[in-house]
This record gives sequence, C-alpha cells and structure tokens, in this order.
Amino acid sequence: MNVLRSTWVPFVLLLACDSPGAEPKAQASTPKAQATPEPESDAPPETDSEPGQAPASTKLETFASGDAIKTYLEKRPSSRGRSGGGYGIGSGAGFGGLALTGTGMGGGGTGEGTIGLGNVGLIASAAAIPAADDSITNTQEAGVDEGGIVKVHGDHLVVLRRGRLFTVAVGDDSLKPVSAVDVGPKGRHQAWYDEMLIHGDEVIVIGYSYAYRGTELARFNIGDDGSITPTVTDVLRSNDYYSSRNYTSRLIGDTLVFYMPHMLGGSWPKDGEAPDGAPAMCRAEGPKCSEWKGVVKANKIYKPADDGPADVLHTVITCDLSKGAEGMACEGRGILGAYSRNFYVSGDAVYVWVNDPSWQPAPPWAKDNTSPSDAIVYRLGLRDDSVAAVRTYGAPVDQFSFSQTPDGHLNVLVRAGGAGGGMWGSERGPSHDVAMLRTPVSRFEDGTIAQATDEHYVDLPDPAGPGYAFHNRFVGNALLYGNGAGWGQPTEGKHSLTVHQLGGESTTIELEHPIDRIEPMGPDAVVVGASGSDLHFAAVELSGTPKTAGTYVHKDANQGETRSHGFFYRPTSDTAGMLGLPVRKGGASTGSQLATGSAEVLYLRVSDMKFEQLGTLSADPKANKKDRCKVSCADWYGNARPLFLGDRVLALLGYELVEGREREGGFVEKRRTNMLSAL
Repeated sequence: MNVLRSTWVPFVLLLACDSPGAEPKAQASTPKAQATPEPESDAPPETDSEPGQAPASTKLETFASGDAIKTYLEKRPSSRGRSGGGYGIGSGAGFGGLALTGTGMGGGGTGEGTIGLGNVGLIASAAAIPAADDSITNTQEAGVDEGGIVKVHGDHLVVLRRGRLFTVAVGDDSLKPVSAVDVGPKGRHQAWYDEMLIHGDEVIVIGYSYAYRGTELARFNIGDDGSITPTVTDVLRSNDYYSSRNYTSRLIGDTLVFYMPHMLGGSWPKDGEAPDGAPAMCRAEGPKCSEWKGVVKANKIYKPADDGPADVLHTVITCDLSKGAEGMACEGRGILGAYSRNFYVSGDAVYVWVNDPSWQPAPPWAKDNTSPSDAIVYRLGLRDDSVAAVRTYGAPVDQFSFSQTPDGHLNVLVRAGGAGGGMWGSERGPSHDVAMLRTPVSRFEDGTIAQATDEHYVDLPDPAGPGYAFHNRFVGNALLYGNGAGWGQPTEGKHSLTVHQLGGESTTIELEHPIDRIEPMGPDAVVVGASGSDLHFAAVELSGTPKTAGTYVHKDANQGETRSHGFFYRPTSDTAGMLGLPVRKGGASTGSQLATGSAEVLYLRVSDMKFEQLGTLSADPKANKKDRCKVSCADWYGNARPLFLGDRVLALLGYELVEGREREGGFVEKRRTNMLSAL
C-alpha cells in the first residue's frame, strides 16, 4: 500500500502524451474584451427555478443523530447518470474509468478509512493572524501559512525530506546541519510524509498513513539549539488527501486547518456504539493506533445541498494549538456530496466547491455542447461556526481559481466541466469553456443555500490547447489564465494568455511560450513556460491595459518543480526584486520531476519589469544517494526550493543546501552542506 501514489506515475506519463485524439477539439480563443457585470451585493436570492431543480434558496440540513446518518446512508440518492467514463474515488482513485486499484465509480478505486471531526475550532480575531513578511514560502494568501517542506525557526532551517526532519543552523552566517530524526515509528511504516508547519517551538508534520488508515499529525519540540524531540502523534481517519497542486494544511494564528476527504461506506454506527466506520481520532502508540474515539456531532454533518450523490464526506478540520501537544483539540464540520472537489482557504473562511461531473444542467454562459457540471460552493467560517452554500455551475481547476477580495466578493474561475483537485484531478476533465463567478460574500448567509444568478457570471475568452495543462492565478484585481504543456513534452509556438480585470475587461496577450506557471511579482505577474528545450519568463504589467514587459530565455532548461512552493519572489523595492526557480535540463517531459530531482536553482534579478540572470546554484549528483530511506521515499511535494534569508541567497537541492553570493556582477557558490551528515 505504501507504493500507492507511485501507481500514478505511469498514468501521469500516459496522460502527458499529446495524442491528437486524447483531447477535445479546442474552441477558438476570442480576444475580444468583455466587461464583468457587477452583481448587486445585497440583492435577495432569485426565487424562480427550473423544472425538476431544487428551489433557488433553501436551508442547509444537518443530522439529528448517528441513527439518522445511518438511515440516510442506507437510503441515500443513487448517482445520476454515471458510466464507464467516470472518475476515481478515494485511495484507489482512477480517471476515465482506468482502474488502478479496486473498483469504484467509473472504474476507479474504492476509498478507505474515516475521518475525525466535531465542533469547529475558531480563530478568535483578526489580531491572531500573523503577518507573512518574513515568509520563505510562496503562499497564496498573506497571513495563511501553507504546509511545506522547508520552514524557519529562529536561527535554524527545518527541512522535511523522505520521512525525516532535519535542522540546519543558519545564524551568525553559518550553514551547519544540527540534527535529524525519523518522523514515523521505527521500521518500514507505510506512510507518506508530505507537509510541515511550525507553530511556536513546535514542528507539526502532516502525512498520510496506510498503516493507520488516516492522516497523521506528528508533533516535535524544537529547541533553540536546533534539537528535535518527538512528542505525540495523533491520527485523523481519512482517505489520502493528496493533490497534484494543492496543500492539505494551513496555519492561521493558533489554528491548524485541514481539508480531508472520506469515502463513505453503506453503514454508520448507531448512537452509543464504537466509532467503527465513523469519524474518529486516535493517539498513536508506536506503530499502533487502536483506541479510536468518536469526535463528531451529527449536527455538524451537512446533507448535500442538492439531490445529487452523497459519496464523500468533505471535511474541514480545525485544531487549536494554543494548549500544546497534549492539550490539542481537533474539531470540524463535514459536507456530504460528490467526489469532485476543490478547496481554498482565505483569512476568515474555507471554501469547498463540490460538483458531480456525471450529471449537469447547462451553465448560463455555455456556448457549445460541452457537458458542464452543476455545483455547490460552501463557505465555512473560521471566526464563527457558520456554514452557508451557493448553488452554481462548473468546476474550478485548483485553489488558485479562487480569490476572496477586499471588496467583499468571492471570485472563482470555472470551466464547464472538471474532476476537482483530488489526486491528479486538476489535470483531468479538459473543458475549454471558461467563465468567472463573482458573487458577494454576503450571499453566504449562515444555514442557507442561495442561488448564483446569471448576473454573477461573466463569460471569458476560451483558451486553446490541452485542457489538462490549464493554469490560472489571481494577482491583485486581475485574473490570468492560459494553457501550457502540462505533464507532457514541452511544446513550441505562440500561446494566448488572458488577463481579466475584475469589474472590467478581458485582454488576450500572445506569448512566445506555453503558460506553465503564473506567479505574482509585486503588483504585477510573471508567466513561465518551456518552449522546446528552453525555459521562458515573461513579465506582465497589470496596471492600465495589461501587456508584456521584459522577457528572459534560459537555454536548455525546463522547470524542476511545478508546485507553487518551488517559486519565490523577494521584493527589494517597489520596482525591483529577485526570483528563484528550480530548473533541470530541457527537452524532457515535465512529469519526469516525479522521478528525477532538480539540477539547479536559477536566480534572476528583476528591475522595472526587466530580467537579468544572476546565476544558478547546482546540485552535486552524488549527494543524494545512499540515504537509507525506509519511509516516504518519493518527493510528491518536491525537493528543491529557492531560499532568501535576509540578504543571503540559498538553494535547497535534495539533501544539499547551497549558498551563493554576488561577486563583480556575477553569482558564485559560497559554500554548501549536506544534511545527511546529521545522521
């Protein structure tokens, strides 16, 4: 079972093949500017509805007891219109009816385990949210830290790598490995340790364990000297949370936030029974976790907001970290719905978008006969226990499809169809018909289900190219999107980037390369893509009419990381900064990153939207061998990062940390260290 995620590698490489018959024919992109209608912020929901559909505004329903949940699951609605072309679910997930393990909807796998949740833990106030000025991680929202593989604690870097935690002293201009510790219990524990967060003097490692059949929260104390001491490990039963683009954990002040899926079985324990097959939590004792305690209240599990399937319990878990490892309490809320989902965490809420790709009415913006998705977007408050929903259409691609803006709106880029963000869902369901939902946050009234009306959507220019390579990002008040090469071989030729100004118009810009990465760069943006054997960077100015500014081409290179954390931009003034990105030899498939590490990290100086190469910091090809790895021996969340510590510039490359310095206008290696020496 520990190799389950590895089962996906052949599928990803298969998916990456640019077969002409593998993708639907793209609709011609329309560069014509379009304006976004401003929906009224306080208008009541529409009361009219189409025949056979639920009313436009109703109440969310929870369960009164465990017995009521059991009865509901036994009589739950059957899936609508599924066929062999369906989608996978749970730990045996599959796409397009391709069975990788087990059997499930559309030939995918079956899910395992359950998940622990209860009453939601709340963020006390905005004052509890720290600033993110000293972050070394590329995060989507300021003040919302994301689980990653490298963090800073005082004078030390903390690195999560292949089932181990390492600390490296960086204070007083040092670069010296200090300690290393196994995350899991001794032996070949079947788990993937993916993400790490630091809260005070505590390191929290998040991983999915097939041994425990749940999500592990392994806790460690970290001393001022960099020493790491394990404390406790808690397990929340769930399916594997893996996503090719998203991260499962967030940290806001003292509150740890998770999204976790749980594929439901056909039964539920009665009130007073042991929590077998129901949400539960366990304090692990070595390799065993046997004393499961139910932590869910039925009145915190919400029935589907439509008459669709209830196959998955979508859960948002919050843990209060203010009382230390022994006193931590994890609570949460659950939503029953279809498998396909995406989630996004703002500073005060978690949004969970659930859609059923197997049955859908036509969306308001539909221009062709693409099969669109009906959908529900839920808003779960983090400063109160509110839950509200809005009926809408389509499917976001990933977390970057969302933005809750200061003007009080939720903005979401949606495609007419999609398989959600679970596993490789973002690379699945390549619909080319795109639109943006822009709805007031005030429409999410606690306990209600509103209806997004026609004026809440704006039809956008449809991108050309393979849909599984679609990327999007909100930068300030602009939405940027386009298609790239995806996990396949780099493509050549011009590609269209669309920039849509919220409340304004859309502009289509022609680039000399695919759109494989979109990132904020101060108030503007940078778009990265591999064309042939070369890696291209394009600065996009967003003030006024959007346009390209400076460009840079890095010869014989491709991205070494596609995850958002692989990129980092550090501003040094209002118009200047430095960026870093892992790269490796060009021409190879992007999917190769799962089997080969990055060769180096590239650093570019940015001044007035113009790029200047500083240089690269390179890996020693012999440095990452013979690590005696026993657990989590694949880098699903990457292994290379650019790091900026004050004026210092470093690169994490597998087990190596390499430091560079500028000299006479160039960039040279200053020193390096190998974290394996801490073993």
